[in-house]
Amino acid sequence: MSVGVVAALGLSACGGAGGGGSSAGGSDEVNVLMVNNPQMVDLQKLTADSFTKDTGIKVNYTVLPENDVRAKISQEFSSQAGQYDVASLSNYEVPSYAKNGWLTSLDDTVAKSSDFDQSDILAPMTKALTGEDGKLYAEPFYGESSFLMYRKDVFAAKGLTMPDKPTWQQVADLAAQVDGAEPGMKGICLRGQPGWGQIFAPLTTLVNTFGGTWFDKNWDAEVDSPEFTEAVDFYVKLVQDHGESGAPQAGFTECLNNLQQGKVAMWYDATSAAGSLEADDSPVKGDIGYVAAPVVKTDSSGWLYTWAWGIQKAGKNQDAAAKFVEWASSKEYEELVADKIGWSSVPAGKRSSTYQNADYQKAAAPFYAQTEQAISSVDPDNPGLQPRPAPGIQFVAVPEFADMATQVSQDVSAAIAGKQSVQEALSKGQGLAEKVSQKYQK
Repeated sequence: MSVGVVAALGLSACGGAGGGGSSAGGSDEVNVLMVNNPQMVDLQKLTADSFTKDTGIKVNYTVLPENDVRAKISQEFSSQAGQYDVASLSNYEVPSYAKNGWLTSLDDTVAKSSDFDQSDILAPMTKALTGEDGKLYAEPFYGESSFLMYRKDVFAAKGLTMPDKPTWQQVADLAAQVDGAEPGMKGICLRGQPGWGQIFAPLTTLVNTFGGTWFDKNWDAEVDSPEFTEAVDFYVKLVQDHGESGAPQAGFTECLNNLQQGKVAMWYDATSAAGSLEADDSPVKGDIGYVAAPVVKTDSSGWLYTWAWGIQKAGKNQDAAAKFVEWASSKEYEELVADKIGWSSVPAGKRSSTYQNADYQKAAAPFYAQTEQAISSVDPDNPGLQPRPAPGIQFVAVPEFADMATQVSQDVSAAIAGKQSVQEALSKGQGLAEKVSQKYQK
Protein backbone atom coordinates (compact mmCIF):
# COMPACT_ATOMS: atom_id res chain seq x y z
CA MET A 1 0.00 0.00 0.00
CA SER A 2 2.14 2.74 -0.94
CA VAL A 3 -0.51 4.86 0.55
CA GLY A 4 -0.38 7.25 -2.29
CA VAL A 5 2.11 9.18 -4.27
CA VAL A 6 5.41 8.32 -2.61
CA ALA A 7 7.24 11.59 -2.24
CA ALA A 8 10.98 11.54 -2.22
CA LEU A 9 11.89 13.55 0.84
CA GLY A 10 9.46 11.78 3.14
CA LEU A 11 11.09 8.41 2.60
CA SER A 12 14.34 6.72 3.44
CA ALA A 13 16.34 4.09 1.62
CA CYS A 14 19.24 1.92 2.51
CA GLY A 15 21.60 0.41 0.01
CA GLY A 16 24.27 -2.16 0.62
CA ALA A 17 27.62 -2.77 -0.91
CA GLY A 18 27.36 -5.50 -3.51
CA GLY A 19 29.92 -8.19 -3.90
CA GLY A 20 31.32 -10.26 -6.70
CA GLY A 21 30.78 -13.91 -7.37
CA SER A 22 28.28 -16.14 -9.09
CA SER A 23 24.72 -16.66 -7.95
CA ALA A 24 23.21 -20.01 -7.15
CA GLY A 25 22.82 -22.09 -10.28
CA GLY A 26 25.85 -20.43 -11.84
CA SER A 27 23.92 -17.49 -13.31
CA ASP A 28 25.25 -13.96 -12.91
CA GLU A 29 21.84 -12.33 -13.10
CA VAL A 30 18.80 -11.59 -10.96
CA ASN A 31 15.17 -11.11 -11.94
CA VAL A 32 13.35 -8.38 -10.00
CA LEU A 33 9.59 -7.70 -9.95
CA MET A 34 8.73 -4.29 -8.49
CA VAL A 35 6.21 -1.48 -8.20
CA ASN A 36 6.60 1.52 -10.52
CA ASN A 37 7.05 4.17 -7.82
CA PRO A 38 9.54 6.97 -8.56
CA GLN A 39 12.26 5.60 -6.28
CA MET A 40 12.16 2.24 -8.06
CA VAL A 41 12.42 3.96 -11.43
CA ASP A 42 15.54 5.75 -10.17
CA LEU A 43 16.94 2.42 -9.02
CA GLN A 44 16.37 0.95 -12.45
CA LYS A 45 18.31 3.80 -14.08
CA LEU A 46 21.25 3.56 -11.68
CA THR A 47 21.75 -0.21 -11.68
CA ALA A 48 23.88 -0.85 -14.76
CA ASP A 49 26.58 1.72 -14.06
CA SER A 50 26.85 0.83 -10.37
CA PHE A 51 25.70 -2.60 -9.23
CA THR A 52 26.22 -4.47 -12.49
CA LYS A 53 29.52 -2.72 -13.16
CA ASP A 54 30.82 -3.60 -9.69
CA THR A 55 29.52 -7.16 -9.45
CA GLY A 56 29.03 -8.40 -12.99
CA ILE A 57 25.46 -9.33 -12.07
CA LYS A 58 22.84 -8.30 -14.62
CA VAL A 59 19.47 -7.19 -13.22
CA ASN A 60 16.32 -7.86 -15.24
CA TYR A 61 13.50 -5.61 -14.02
CA THR A 62 9.75 -6.07 -14.46
CA VAL A 63 8.05 -2.85 -13.34
CA LEU A 64 4.25 -2.61 -12.89
CA PRO A 65 1.65 -0.30 -11.28
CA GLU A 66 0.83 -1.11 -7.65
CA ASN A 67 -2.42 -3.05 -8.10
CA ASP A 68 -0.95 -5.04 -10.99
CA VAL A 69 2.32 -5.81 -9.26
CA ARG A 70 0.55 -6.96 -6.09
CA ALA A 71 -1.52 -9.44 -8.09
CA LYS A 72 1.49 -10.72 -10.01
CA ILE A 73 3.65 -11.05 -6.88
CA SER A 74 0.89 -12.93 -5.08
CA GLN A 75 0.53 -15.36 -7.95
CA GLU A 76 4.29 -15.78 -8.36
CA PHE A 77 5.11 -16.35 -4.70
CA SER A 78 2.08 -18.46 -3.77
CA SER A 79 2.86 -20.86 -6.62
CA GLN A 80 6.62 -20.63 -5.99
CA ALA A 81 7.05 -20.35 -9.74
CA GLY A 82 10.66 -19.23 -9.43
CA GLN A 83 10.48 -16.84 -12.37
CA TYR A 84 11.50 -13.89 -10.19
CA ASP A 85 14.23 -13.87 -7.58
CA VAL A 86 13.36 -10.62 -5.81
CA ALA A 87 10.14 -8.64 -5.44
CA SER A 88 9.06 -5.40 -3.81
CA LEU A 89 6.91 -6.44 -0.87
CA SER A 90 5.30 -4.40 1.88
CA ASN A 91 5.21 -5.14 5.59
CA TYR A 92 1.62 -6.27 5.02
CA GLU A 93 2.67 -9.27 2.90
CA VAL A 94 5.99 -10.24 4.49
CA PRO A 95 4.76 -11.92 7.72
CA SER A 96 2.26 -14.17 5.95
CA TYR A 97 4.62 -14.90 3.04
CA ALA A 98 7.29 -15.89 5.55
CA LYS A 99 4.87 -18.09 7.47
CA ASN A 100 3.91 -19.86 4.24
CA GLY A 101 7.56 -20.58 3.45
CA TRP A 102 7.63 -18.43 0.33
CA LEU A 103 10.60 -16.24 1.33
CA THR A 104 14.30 -16.86 1.93
CA SER A 105 15.61 -15.70 5.31
CA LEU A 106 18.19 -12.91 5.10
CA ASP A 107 19.75 -13.66 8.49
CA ASP A 108 22.85 -15.34 7.08
CA THR A 109 23.35 -13.03 4.09
CA VAL A 110 22.30 -9.38 3.99
CA ALA A 111 21.60 -8.92 7.71
CA LYS A 112 24.94 -10.53 8.57
CA SER A 113 26.99 -8.17 6.36
CA SER A 114 28.98 -5.61 8.30
CA ASP A 115 28.92 -3.30 5.27
CA PHE A 116 25.12 -3.37 5.27
CA ASP A 117 24.89 -2.52 8.99
CA GLN A 118 21.55 -4.00 10.00
CA SER A 119 21.67 -2.09 13.29
CA ASP A 120 21.29 1.14 11.30
CA ILE A 121 17.84 0.09 10.09
CA LEU A 122 15.13 1.71 12.22
CA ALA A 123 13.96 -0.88 14.74
CA PRO A 124 10.24 -0.82 13.80
CA MET A 125 11.17 -1.60 10.19
CA THR A 126 13.27 -4.60 11.15
CA LYS A 127 10.52 -5.82 13.46
CA ALA A 128 7.83 -5.42 10.80
CA LEU A 129 9.84 -7.52 8.33
CA THR A 130 10.64 -10.31 10.77
CA GLY A 131 8.69 -13.57 10.70
CA GLU A 132 7.06 -15.44 13.57
CA ASP A 133 10.18 -17.60 13.74
CA GLY A 134 12.30 -14.56 14.58
CA LYS A 135 14.12 -14.52 11.24
CA LEU A 136 14.39 -11.48 8.97
CA TYR A 137 12.72 -11.95 5.57
CA ALA A 138 12.97 -8.56 3.83
CA GLU A 139 14.96 -5.34 3.83
CA PRO A 140 13.24 -1.93 3.50
CA PHE A 141 13.88 0.22 0.46
CA TYR A 142 11.98 3.16 1.92
CA GLY A 143 9.41 3.67 4.63
CA GLU A 144 6.86 5.98 6.16
CA SER A 145 4.61 6.62 9.12
CA SER A 146 1.82 9.18 9.49
CA PHE A 147 1.49 12.63 11.01
CA LEU A 148 -0.74 15.70 11.04
CA MET A 149 0.02 18.48 8.56
CA TYR A 150 -1.43 21.98 8.93
CA ARG A 151 -1.21 25.50 7.48
CA LYS A 152 0.97 27.46 9.90
CA ASP A 153 0.05 30.79 8.31
CA VAL A 154 -3.69 30.14 8.55
CA PHE A 155 -3.39 29.10 12.20
CA ALA A 156 -1.29 32.20 12.98
CA ALA A 157 -3.84 34.48 11.32
CA LYS A 158 -6.59 32.96 13.46
CA GLY A 159 -4.47 33.12 16.63
CA LEU A 160 -4.49 29.34 16.99
CA THR A 161 -1.74 27.08 18.29
CA MET A 162 -1.26 23.49 17.17
CA PRO A 163 0.01 21.19 19.97
CA ASP A 164 3.10 19.11 19.17
CA LYS A 165 1.16 16.03 20.24
CA PRO A 166 -2.51 16.79 19.62
CA THR A 167 -5.49 14.70 20.65
CA TRP A 168 -8.23 13.92 18.15
CA GLN A 169 -10.64 16.07 20.10
CA GLN A 170 -8.24 19.01 19.83
CA VAL A 171 -7.99 18.37 16.10
CA ALA A 172 -11.78 18.38 15.77
CA ASP A 173 -12.01 21.66 17.71
CA LEU A 174 -9.31 23.24 15.56
CA ALA A 175 -10.96 21.99 12.37
CA ALA A 176 -14.13 23.82 13.39
CA GLN A 177 -12.19 27.03 14.02
CA VAL A 178 -10.28 27.06 10.73
CA ASP A 179 -13.23 25.91 8.61
CA GLY A 180 -13.83 28.87 6.30
CA ALA A 181 -10.66 30.69 7.41
CA GLU A 182 -10.07 31.46 3.73
CA PRO A 183 -12.61 31.41 0.89
CA GLY A 184 -13.48 27.82 0.03
CA MET A 185 -11.23 26.37 2.74
CA LYS A 186 -12.44 23.45 4.86
CA GLY A 187 -11.00 22.53 8.25
CA ILE A 188 -9.41 19.16 7.45
CA CYS A 189 -8.92 16.51 4.79
CA LEU A 190 -9.32 12.85 5.74
CA ARG A 191 -9.53 10.00 3.25
CA GLY A 192 -13.02 8.79 2.45
CA GLN A 193 -12.24 6.75 -0.65
CA PRO A 194 -13.03 3.03 -0.35
CA GLY A 195 -10.11 0.61 -0.08
CA TRP A 196 -8.20 -1.10 2.72
CA GLY A 197 -5.20 1.02 1.77
CA GLN A 198 -7.23 4.19 1.34
CA ILE A 199 -9.77 5.13 4.03
CA PHE A 200 -8.70 2.39 6.43
CA ALA A 201 -5.04 3.46 6.42
CA PRO A 202 -5.79 6.52 8.59
CA LEU A 203 -9.05 5.21 10.04
CA THR A 204 -7.57 2.06 11.56
CA THR A 205 -5.06 4.22 13.44
CA LEU A 206 -8.05 6.05 14.95
CA VAL A 207 -9.61 2.73 15.88
CA ASN A 208 -6.37 1.75 17.63
CA THR A 209 -6.04 4.94 19.66
CA PHE A 210 -9.77 4.95 20.57
CA GLY A 211 -9.16 1.52 22.13
CA GLY A 212 -10.61 -0.63 19.34
CA THR A 213 -9.26 -3.45 17.20
CA TRP A 214 -10.38 -5.54 14.22
CA PHE A 215 -9.78 -8.76 16.17
CA ASP A 216 -8.86 -9.54 19.76
CA LYS A 217 -6.04 -11.92 20.64
CA ASN A 218 -8.37 -14.92 20.27
CA TRP A 219 -9.44 -13.87 16.76
CA ASP A 220 -12.87 -12.76 17.97
CA ALA A 221 -14.18 -10.06 15.60
CA GLU A 222 -14.55 -6.61 17.20
CA VAL A 223 -15.76 -4.48 14.26
CA ASP A 224 -19.07 -3.54 15.91
CA SER A 225 -17.56 -3.07 19.38
CA PRO A 226 -18.22 0.22 21.21
CA GLU A 227 -14.61 1.36 20.75
CA PHE A 228 -14.48 0.60 17.01
CA THR A 229 -17.88 2.25 16.56
CA GLU A 230 -16.90 5.36 18.52
CA ALA A 231 -13.77 5.82 16.39
CA VAL A 232 -15.62 5.47 13.08
CA ASP A 233 -18.46 7.72 14.31
CA PHE A 234 -15.90 10.39 15.23
CA TYR A 235 -14.10 10.12 11.87
CA VAL A 236 -17.28 10.20 9.80
CA LYS A 237 -18.74 13.15 11.72
CA LEU A 238 -15.47 15.12 11.47
CA VAL A 239 -15.34 14.61 7.71
CA GLN A 240 -19.03 15.45 7.28
CA ASP A 241 -18.85 18.59 9.44
CA HIS A 242 -15.47 20.05 8.50
CA GLY A 243 -13.93 17.85 5.82
CA GLU A 244 -13.17 18.28 2.16
CA SER A 245 -15.80 18.38 -0.56
CA GLY A 246 -16.20 15.08 -2.37
CA ALA A 247 -14.89 13.22 0.68
CA PRO A 248 -16.31 9.79 -0.27
CA GLN A 249 -14.05 9.81 -3.34
CA ALA A 250 -11.03 11.48 -1.71
CA GLY A 251 -7.87 9.42 -1.22
CA PHE A 252 -4.23 10.29 -0.66
CA THR A 253 -3.78 12.14 -3.95
CA GLU A 254 -6.95 14.17 -3.60
CA CYS A 255 -6.08 15.28 -0.07
CA LEU A 256 -2.55 16.17 -1.15
CA ASN A 257 -3.97 18.35 -3.90
CA ASN A 258 -6.49 19.92 -1.52
CA LEU A 259 -3.79 20.98 0.94
CA GLN A 260 -1.50 22.25 -1.82
CA GLN A 261 -4.30 24.25 -3.42
CA GLY A 262 -5.50 25.90 -0.20
CA LYS A 263 -8.79 23.99 -0.03
CA VAL A 264 -8.11 22.56 3.44
CA ALA A 265 -6.22 23.77 6.52
CA MET A 266 -5.19 20.36 7.93
CA TRP A 267 -4.53 16.83 6.74
CA TYR A 268 -3.72 13.62 8.62
CA ASP A 269 -1.84 11.16 6.40
CA ALA A 270 1.49 9.67 5.34
CA THR A 271 4.80 11.28 6.26
CA SER A 272 5.79 10.68 2.63
CA ALA A 273 3.47 13.52 1.60
CA ALA A 274 5.85 16.10 3.03
CA GLY A 275 8.24 15.86 0.10
CA SER A 276 5.54 17.01 -2.31
CA LEU A 277 4.33 19.75 0.03
CA GLU A 278 7.87 21.15 0.34
CA ALA A 279 8.82 20.75 -3.32
CA ASP A 280 10.04 23.86 -5.13
CA ASP A 281 6.87 24.04 -7.21
CA SER A 282 4.49 23.56 -4.26
CA PRO A 283 2.23 26.58 -3.62
CA VAL A 284 2.42 25.92 0.14
CA LYS A 285 6.16 25.31 0.48
CA GLY A 286 7.27 26.70 3.85
CA ASP A 287 3.69 27.19 5.07
CA ILE A 288 3.12 23.69 6.45
CA GLY A 289 3.68 22.54 10.02
CA TYR A 290 4.11 18.87 10.96
CA VAL A 291 3.12 17.33 14.30
CA ALA A 292 2.61 13.84 15.72
CA ALA A 293 -0.33 11.66 14.72
CA PRO A 294 -3.27 12.58 16.98
CA VAL A 295 -4.10 10.25 19.87
CA VAL A 296 -6.89 9.47 22.34
CA LYS A 297 -5.93 6.61 24.66
CA THR A 298 -2.54 5.53 23.29
CA ASP A 299 0.81 7.30 23.54
CA SER A 300 1.25 7.33 19.75
CA SER A 301 -0.87 6.35 16.77
CA GLY A 302 1.18 6.70 13.59
CA TRP A 303 1.13 3.86 11.09
CA LEU A 304 4.09 1.98 9.60
CA TYR A 305 4.59 1.14 5.96
CA THR A 306 7.52 0.13 3.82
CA TRP A 307 8.30 -1.14 0.37
CA ALA A 308 10.92 -3.77 0.98
CA TRP A 309 12.92 -6.41 -0.92
CA GLY A 310 12.06 -10.07 -0.40
CA ILE A 311 13.75 -13.06 -2.03
CA GLN A 312 11.53 -15.84 -3.37
CA LYS A 313 12.49 -19.17 -1.88
CA ALA A 314 12.06 -20.88 -5.27
CA GLY A 315 14.22 -18.26 -7.00
CA LYS A 316 17.04 -19.76 -9.01
CA ASN A 317 19.63 -17.05 -8.29
CA GLN A 318 19.79 -16.88 -4.50
CA ASP A 319 23.35 -15.55 -4.15
CA ALA A 320 22.88 -12.85 -6.77
CA ALA A 321 19.52 -11.94 -5.25
CA ALA A 322 21.09 -11.43 -1.80
CA LYS A 323 23.79 -9.21 -3.30
CA PHE A 324 21.14 -7.14 -5.08
CA VAL A 325 19.08 -6.68 -1.90
CA GLU A 326 22.18 -5.68 0.03
CA TRP A 327 23.06 -3.05 -2.57
CA ALA A 328 19.55 -1.71 -3.14
CA SER A 329 18.98 -1.19 0.59
CA SER A 330 22.42 0.11 1.55
CA LYS A 331 23.89 3.38 2.77
CA GLU A 332 26.03 3.38 -0.37
CA TYR A 333 22.93 3.34 -2.54
CA GLU A 334 21.56 6.40 -0.75
CA GLU A 335 24.83 8.21 -1.38
CA LEU A 336 24.68 7.17 -5.03
CA VAL A 337 21.19 8.64 -5.41
CA ALA A 338 22.27 11.83 -3.66
CA ASP A 339 25.28 12.16 -5.96
CA LYS A 340 23.53 11.36 -9.22
CA ILE A 341 20.04 12.77 -8.62
CA GLY A 342 20.10 14.78 -5.39
CA TRP A 343 19.16 14.38 -1.74
CA SER A 344 15.57 15.26 -2.57
CA SER A 345 15.30 11.90 -4.35
CA VAL A 346 16.92 9.73 -1.68
CA PRO A 347 14.41 7.14 -0.48
CA ALA A 348 14.23 7.72 3.27
CA GLY A 349 12.31 6.43 6.28
CA LYS A 350 14.37 3.46 7.37
CA ARG A 351 17.97 4.23 8.34
CA SER A 352 19.05 6.17 11.40
CA SER A 353 22.11 7.45 9.56
CA THR A 354 19.91 9.17 6.97
CA TYR A 355 18.40 11.39 9.62
CA GLN A 356 21.82 12.20 11.03
CA ASN A 357 23.15 13.26 7.62
CA ALA A 358 23.55 17.03 7.43
CA ASP A 359 22.80 17.15 3.70
CA TYR A 360 19.57 15.23 4.12
CA GLN A 361 18.61 17.34 7.14
CA LYS A 362 19.01 20.46 5.01
CA ALA A 363 16.93 19.05 2.15
CA ALA A 364 14.19 17.79 4.48
CA ALA A 365 14.47 20.48 7.17
CA PRO A 366 10.73 21.12 7.74
CA PHE A 367 9.85 17.52 8.52
CA TYR A 368 12.77 15.10 8.80
CA ALA A 369 12.81 15.09 12.63
CA GLN A 370 9.06 14.57 12.84
CA THR A 371 9.24 11.73 10.30
CA GLU A 372 11.99 9.92 12.17
CA GLN A 373 10.11 10.31 15.44
CA ALA A 374 6.90 9.05 13.88
CA ILE A 375 8.55 5.90 12.52
CA SER A 376 10.62 5.26 15.63
CA SER A 377 7.63 5.50 17.98
CA VAL A 378 5.50 2.78 16.40
CA ASP A 379 5.09 -0.83 17.53
CA PRO A 380 3.51 -3.06 14.84
CA ASP A 381 2.83 -5.82 17.37
CA ASN A 382 1.12 -3.59 19.94
CA PRO A 383 -0.51 -0.58 18.23
CA GLY A 384 -3.47 -0.33 20.59
CA LEU A 385 -4.64 -1.14 24.09
CA GLN A 386 -5.03 -4.91 23.81
CA PRO A 387 -2.98 -7.87 22.51
CA ARG A 388 -3.38 -8.60 18.79
CA PRO A 389 -3.47 -11.96 16.98
CA ALA A 390 -1.28 -10.71 14.10
CA PRO A 391 1.10 -7.78 13.51
CA GLY A 392 0.12 -4.56 11.77
CA ILE A 393 -0.93 -1.03 12.66
CA GLN A 394 -3.15 0.19 9.82
CA PHE A 395 -3.83 -3.40 8.73
CA VAL A 396 -3.93 -6.95 10.09
CA ALA A 397 -1.14 -8.96 8.48
CA VAL A 398 -3.18 -11.89 7.22
CA PRO A 399 -4.10 -12.48 3.55
CA GLU A 400 -7.86 -12.19 4.20
CA PHE A 401 -7.61 -8.64 5.55
CA ALA A 402 -7.34 -6.85 2.21
CA ASP A 403 -10.61 -8.17 0.79
CA MET A 404 -12.48 -7.95 4.09
CA ALA A 405 -11.39 -4.39 4.90
CA THR A 406 -12.05 -3.22 1.35
CA GLN A 407 -15.63 -4.44 1.62
CA VAL A 408 -16.08 -2.75 5.00
CA SER A 409 -14.53 0.45 3.62
CA GLN A 410 -17.19 0.67 0.93
CA ASP A 411 -19.89 0.83 3.60
CA VAL A 412 -17.99 3.34 5.74
CA SER A 413 -17.50 5.53 2.66
CA ALA A 414 -21.24 5.26 2.04
CA ALA A 415 -21.79 6.40 5.64
CA ILE A 416 -19.69 9.49 4.95
CA ALA A 417 -21.91 10.13 1.93
CA GLY A 418 -24.99 9.86 4.19
CA LYS A 419 -26.31 6.74 2.47
CA GLN A 420 -26.32 4.61 5.62
CA SER A 421 -25.46 4.87 9.30
CA VAL A 422 -22.12 3.94 10.83
CA GLN A 423 -23.90 1.28 12.85
CA GLU A 424 -25.31 -0.29 9.67
CA ALA A 425 -21.90 -0.22 8.03
CA LEU A 426 -20.14 -1.84 10.97
CA SER A 427 -22.85 -4.42 11.51
CA LYS A 428 -22.18 -5.70 8.01
CA GLY A 429 -18.46 -5.42 8.67
CA GLN A 430 -18.79 -7.55 11.79
CA GLY A 431 -20.30 -10.33 9.70
CA LEU A 432 -17.38 -10.20 7.27
CA ALA A 433 -14.85 -10.19 10.11
CA GLU A 434 -16.53 -13.16 11.79
CA LYS A 435 -15.99 -15.21 8.62
CA VAL A 436 -12.26 -14.49 8.91
CA SER A 437 -12.41 -15.35 12.62
CA GLN A 438 -13.86 -18.76 11.88
CA LYS A 439 -10.87 -19.66 9.73
CA TYR A 440 -8.31 -18.74 12.39
CA GLN A 441 -10.22 -20.15 15.35
CA LYS A 442 -10.36 -23.67 13.89
